[in-house]
Amino acid sequence: MNRRHLLILGMLLLSGCAAPIVYASPDAGMVELEPLLGARVDADALTIRVASSGCTTKDGFAFFVERRYRRVAVAFGRKRLDVCRAAPTAIDLTWSFAELGLPKGAVVTVVNPLAAKP
Repeated sequence: MNRRHLLILGMLLLSGCAAPIVYASPDAGMVELEPLLGARVDADALTIRVASSGCTTKDGFAFFVERRYRRVAVAFGRKRLDVCRAAPTAIDLTWSFAELGLPKGAVVTVVNPLAAKP
C-alpha cells in the first residue's frame, strides 16, 4: 500500500458512513489532491487554476464528488504528472456542472489545498 492508497483510505474514513463518496471518474485510479492556485464557482461551471509545466490538460485530472444534504464537496487530483520542462505557469481548467453530475446552481465547496504560486 502506497501513500496514495493511504490518502484515499483516510478520506473515506473521515467522510463518515452517512454519505458515501461518489467516485465520479472510474478510470482515474488512485489520486492525491492537487494544490490549487485558485477556484471559481459559476452558476453552471467550476473552474480551478493549477500549475502547469506545459503538459497539463483537463483529461489529466480526476474529480471526486461528495453530496451531503444540499451541499456538494468536490476534490481534484492528477491522474498523471505534468512532466514537460517549460517554466511553470498557471492555467485554468473548467468543468460544467453536467460533467460533474451536479444540478445547476448547486452550492459547491472545493476541498483541495491552496498553493501560493506555481
